[in-house]
Amino acid sequence: MIDQPPALSRRTLLAGFGAATIAPALPIRGAVAAPSRKALLLRAAMDTAELKPGAAAVNRPTLSLDAPALTRGDEVAVQFENQLDQPALLTLRGLDGASAAEPLVKTRPVAPGGSDRFLLPLRSAGTLLADLRLTADAAPAPMPALPLIVRESEPPQADGDQVVLIEDFRLGEDGRLRPSGIDVGATPWLYTVNGKPSAEFALRANGRFRFRFINACQRNVIALRIEDHNVWVMALDSQPAEPFLARGGALVIAPGGRVDVLIDAARPPGSRTAITLHDGGKPVPLARLVYVDEPPLRPAPLPQPAPFPANGLPAQLPLGGALRTALLLGALVNAQLDWFAPDKFNPAAGPAFQVKRGRTVVLALTNQATMPMVFHLHGHHFRLLDRLDDGWKPFWLDTLAIDAGQTQRIAFAAEHPGLWLIEAYAAKWSEPRLVRSYLVS
Repeated sequence: MIDQPPALSRRTLLAGFGAATIAPALPIRGAVAAPSRKALLLRAAMDTAELKPGAAAVNRPTLSLDAPALTRGDEVAVQFENQLDQPALLTLRGLDGASAAEPLVKTRPVAPGGSDRFLLPLRSAGTLLADLRLTADAAPAPMPALPLIVRESEPPQADGDQVVLIEDFRLGEDGRLRPSGIDVGATPWLYTVNGKPSAEFALRANGRFRFRFINACQRNVIALRIEDHNVWVMALDSQPAEPFLARGGALVIAPGGRVDVLIDAARPPGSRTAITLHDGGKPVPLARLVYVDEPPLRPAPLPQPAPFPANGLPAQLPLGGALRTALLLGALVNAQLDWFAPDKFNPAAGPAFQVKRGRTVVLALTNQATMPMVFHLHGHHFRLLDRLDDGWKPFWLDTLAIDAGQTQRIAFAAEHPGLWLIEAYAAKWSEPRLVRSYLVS
C-alpha cells in the first residue's frame, strides 16, 4: 500500500509559481538551420474511451495526429480535418508568432466534414498543445487536447521521453459526459492519463528520464506530487528554464500549461512510487513510477542537468521604457463588457492595447473575482515579474493562474506583429471562456 500525502489546498496550488526562486535568465543560443518542410495532419473525430475502471466506455471527441518527427526549424504544412458533427476550432499553444494559426483572427471554426490548411514555422522546440476548446463551451461533450512535440536540434541527455497528458471529465448518472462551460451540478469528477484511468511508467535504476506533464483539464489548476525523487524542472510552457528542483516533488500546472522535467531514478530495482494529483480536494492517485528488475543503467545517478537549449527569447527586458497597462479579470464592472464570448468576438473591435514592435509590455493583471482566474496570452511568452518590478522569475510562461483578489505583473517583448488573442476564465467547470485582443504594429 502507498500512503497518500495530505491534500494541497487551492491557495497552495496557486502559490506554486511564485515560490520558485532560481538562477539568472538564459542566454540566447545560436541561429536555427534552414527550414525543412513537413506535413502534419490533425483530425478531430468521435471515439470511445474508458474513463473509469470497470465502467463502460463512453463516446467522446478525440484528436489524432499523423506527422513525422518534428524538430525546431522545420516548416510544417498543417491540415486540420473536422469529422465531428459540430464545428471545431483548432488552437495551438506554445508557438510564438504563429499568425497563420491564430484562432478567431486568421482561422475560424471548421464546419463538420470540413478542413483547414496553413503553414507553421516551428521557431521553438518544446512541448506544445493542440486543443479544440476555445469555442466549445456547452458542447455535447468536453473537447479534446493533444500534445505536439518539437524536438531540440541537440536533444538533452535522457534515457527516455514520456508524455503525460492529464484530462478531466464530469460523468452523469446516465454514464454520459457532461459539457464544460455550464453548471452540471454535483456530477463526479474523473481524471485520465493519456486517455486511460491510470498509468504506469517504467524506469531503470540510475537513469534520467524526461517527462512532459500537460494539464489538459478544462478549467482546473492542479498539482502533481512525485514522492522520493529528484524532479528537475527544465521547461515551462514550451520554453527552457534554468534547472531547479521541484520543492517536495510538487509541480503546479495551470490549465493548458506544460512542465518538462527530468526525473532521476535513484531507487532500487522493483521500487514503486505514486504520482498523486491534487486539485484542492481529496488527493487522487493518478499514476506510478515502476522500476524494472534490471541492473542499473550506470554506477551512480547523473549530476545536475545542464539547461535545455534556448529558443532565442530575449535575455533582458527593458522595463524602463515599457508600455504599461492594466487588465481586470473577472470584474463585474463596466470593464467586463470589453471581454467577449469567443463566438461574439470581432477582430475589428478595438484591442485592449496597442504597442509598437520591439517595445516591452508590462501588464498588471488584477483578479477581481471571488475565485481564481486563468490568463493565457497568445503570440508571445511572458516573464512573471517580482513584486517590486525590479526583476523577474527566470522562466517564461504563456499561461498564469491568479488567485482571487490578487494582482500579478507580467512582461513580454512585443516581437511579433499582428493581432493576438488574450484569454481569461475562472478556474471553475461552469464558467465561460472570455477573450480580448492586443495589437503589435
